[in-house]
Amino acid sequence: MPSYILGISAFYHDSAAALLRDGEIVAAAQEERFTRKKHDAGFPARAVEFALQTAGIRIQDVDFVTFYDKPILKFHRVIETFMGFAPIGLKAFSKQLPILLGDKLNMRRLLRKNLGITPKNRFVFPEHHESHAASAFYPSPFEEAAILTMDGVGEWATTSLGVGEGNRMRLLKEIRFPHSLGLLYSAFTYYCGFKVNSGEYKLMGLAPYGEPRFEKLIREHLIDLREDGSYRLDLDYFNYCQGLTMTGPKFHALFGAPPRSPESQLEQRHMDLAASIQKVTEEVMLRTARHAHAVTGKKHLCLAGGVALNCVGNGVILRESPFEKIWIQPAAGDAGGALGAAQFLWHNLLDKPRTVKASDSQRGSLLGPRYESKDIKSFLDGQNVVYEECTTEDRLADRVAELIEQENVIGWVQGPMEFGPRALGSRSIIGDARSPKMQSVMNLKIKFRESFRPFAPIVLREHASEYFDIKPEHDSPYMLIVAPVRQEKRKPVAAGATGLDKLKQLRSVVPAITHVDYSARLQTVDSERNPRLASMMRRFHQRTGCPVLINTSFNVRGEPIVCTPQDALRCFLGTEMDVLVLENFVIRRAVQKNLPTIDREKYLSGFSLD
Repeated sequence: MPSYILGISAFYHDSAAALLRDGEIVAAAQEERFTRKKHDAGFPARAVEFALQTAGIRIQDVDFVTFYDKPILKFHRVIETFMGFAPIGLKAFSKQLPILLGDKLNMRRLLRKNLGITPKNRFVFPEHHESHAASAFYPSPFEEAAILTMDGVGEWATTSLGVGEGNRMRLLKEIRFPHSLGLLYSAFTYYCGFKVNSGEYKLMGLAPYGEPRFEKLIREHLIDLREDGSYRLDLDYFNYCQGLTMTGPKFHALFGAPPRSPESQLEQRHMDLAASIQKVTEEVMLRTARHAHAVTGKKHLCLAGGVALNCVGNGVILRESPFEKIWIQPAAGDAGGALGAAQFLWHNLLDKPRTVKASDSQRGSLLGPRYESKDIKSFLDGQNVVYEECTTEDRLADRVAELIEQENVIGWVQGPMEFGPRALGSRSIIGDARSPKMQSVMNLKIKFRESFRPFAPIVLREHASEYFDIKPEHDSPYMLIVAPVRQEKRKPVAAGATGLDKLKQLRSVVPAITHVDYSARLQTVDSERNPRLASMMRRFHQRTGCPVLINTSFNVRGEPIVCTPQDALRCFLGTEMDVLVLENFVIRRAVQKNLPTIDREKYLSGFSLD
């Protein structure tokens, strides 16, 4: 009989479920994709249901249920933090206490209540950073590797250094709360007017518009950084231990103003602040990686935790650290903890063998629901949608490549949904990277988001090093590494542009994906992980000579990435996308006569700004 392990992350941020069968990943998904509530932190009932249905089992068939952290240790940390600052922080503590003293303190009871399972199911609770580390190492293509996990905070740990060998991993060193690189970055996210736990990637995207003129101030006042990457924060500047905000009056005085109000005008100082904290973060990440290499002596590095989603910092590690290769968990944040908790139990606690695969064991992170063509056809017919049905793979690839070449914006839904925050060519919006107008068109008419936000390229793996400064042996299948556009693909620009004016300059032969510092958040595409996308891109390359396209997530600002064909059609109707491709069905807006109507303003207002 097969053995099943269900991993769960829930109740704090970005709930998810993952299921293993004899150690192999069966399914994994975030709850937000089903509920349509971004970063849904509730119990992942729909994600659990999907995982069980994929395996064809009931919850009673599950041997173990793993939860991604230890709530009792988290409770101890909150209590000790309050005691350390009391009586300051009473208001913040009084808000947290009812939550901590409720069902969450007895997580076994809460899980049993939500799962509806009998007492025979055994519960296991790894520590938060054990779950992160397991999610980084076990699916990786490395037999041995150093492991780094960096985030805001788990129970106590905020940064952990470990090592993985074969089927075992262990954590060797840690930095503990309240000293946290993730919380330092989140403090600047908050101060620059973005939402903590979801706006950090906006801050990273804003950084290239600025100059790191506050870097010295940060290093002198906020963080004491050692050569080995260890650090301490001066807590007098922050408010997250004792208050309901990230920064305090001393922080605001240091940088000369109160926090920016959300949605207010971005100023050059905010861009400079973003550039400064990004520079400091990269330096911490690089020093920590170098120390991990010195401590472990391993050739390879695995990364997870929310800070590992800082793909600019990851690129610095790849290019400047002693490691030969790195691998980053695609669901590096809390959602990935569900997968890591299950893998930690299977390999570390049950001592089950591990099979290392040449690419990795994550299956392209395409671990979510997929929808059959016959069901899609029935749905489209019921909605009076006019479509072209491409009966062969070659016909589909050629037709979509032709439409992209004509500068159409394509909504692309194919195969299983991605697990993790990035659209990887399964639930994507795709466009021509050569088009000078495509970035502004996508940002303003389709994504409805800030104009400064860059778009990421997808590039055929065999051509990646022709366009980007990445070695042929390196890979970036999960859009988690930033690399510079190669010098010979760049175009000269006039000097003197500052801030958002840099957006108007065409910087390369693929301007729609070239950020203002000539960087790009790279995803390499191959036939093993994503055969249909690779086939279409090769046809586009044959037609145009260009192996690069834009790839952004199929959603609007504030909306989770689409899951179902129904989600995709609704988003298509609520934006100005030109074409929707659902598996082998091509739907062009221009030929529709009786499309279902949708109130665009109401649709867009249904999602929060972040």
